[in-house]
Amino acid sequence: MSDYYDSRETRDPAEREAELFTRLPSILRKAMEAPAYAERLRGIDPAAITSRAALAQLPVLRKSELPALHKAAPPFGGFVATPPGSFARLFTSPGPIFEPETAHTDPWRGARALFAAGFRPGDVVLNTFSYHLTPGGFIFDASARALGCAVIPAGPGNTEAQFELIEAYCPTGYSGTPDFLKILIDAAIAAGRDVSSIKRALVSGAAFPPSLQKEIKSHCIDAYQAFGTADLGMIAFETPAREGMVVNEDIILEIVKPGTGEPVAPGDVGEIVVTSLAPDHPWIRLALGDLTASLPGISPCGRTNMRIKGWMGRADQTTKVKGMFVRPEQIAEIAKRHSALGRVRLVVTRSGETDVMTLRAECESPSESLQSELSATLRALTKLGGVVELVAVGSLPNDGKLIADER
Repeated sequence: MSDYYDSRETRDPAEREAELFTRLPSILRKAMEAPAYAERLRGIDPAAITSRAALAQLPVLRKSELPALHKAAPPFGGFVATPPGSFARLFTSPGPIFEPETAHTDPWRGARALFAAGFRPGDVVLNTFSYHLTPGGFIFDASARALGCAVIPAGPGNTEAQFELIEAYCPTGYSGTPDFLKILIDAAIAAGRDVSSIKRALVSGAAFPPSLQKEIKSHCIDAYQAFGTADLGMIAFETPAREGMVVNEDIILEIVKPGTGEPVAPGDVGEIVVTSLAPDHPWIRLALGDLTASLPGISPCGRTNMRIKGWMGRADQTTKVKGMFVRPEQIAEIAKRHSALGRVRLVVTRSGETDVMTLRAECESPSESLQSELSATLRALTKLGGVVELVAVGSLPNDGKLIADER
């Protein structure tokens, strides 16, 4: 069998990019059949959105906004043109956010992630993601079945029942959180139960630090990570190269400055924004609130799509200073208004019983006049006074943070 799920994974990157942006105008037109998108994209000519630069001019929709939008116009906030009854399943996630599952094979686009992790047709998969109301269990269930695997819909918890299933069906694969995989292994050792049939795993939904990776590997389980959401399904996944995550097909992933829709420079940390090319339920520039950075070049595994470093934290750095909210987009605006600046960061500390803001800004030619101008801009945008420190270019960390609350 091939090392790849299909030939699309290894096509020329320029061919993929051209295909995505050839399809995008029709997806935009489909999206604009829904009232919320029609309003947000009013005045936009879909035929003109055929490049990343053009896409970057469209407004960002923040996932954090969805609970209020869904409550105001249930169930989907006006972002879905088709009625709920046209979908296969209907879910809810904390917020609440309401998510439909389309009536297609592999609706969450996860089969190729499982394939990259070593899963193959005929495998038996123990799926321990929850099947109750949220889509997690169904994302991995549908993906495994689309690949040709048999699925044990175990869900999380109840290790005694899990052991019975494992010993009876001898699954070779596991899908679930890395935490629960460790719980299963530890409980099996303690109880003298046999879970050794599990040889590979696709994990998601929780941190998978190197120490835990090493421990899982010591039990002869080859585990790979995947990054996805309940809204979009599978976004990116680890491959045998073990060098970052490869972005999934049929989505456009951007990395932007937190709090804005402005793309970062290649390699800089920023917020993940995704546009999905799914006609039944498209997402147009959905900002997830998660941070990552792109990796240069093509993966050694041969897959040619964009690569990201994986999950690198949360982008929502809004904090309260002296009773006032300060938002990352306000700090990003300071950098936009002063072109001489490199990276900027607002550091919030305490002196005695008082909040203190310090704006650290990279620049090549520091001056008192620039310092004074920045101080005025900081006050104008945040309505709060703060100290300004001009620092050398490259001295601020590349971690996507615009606000660091150190109180």
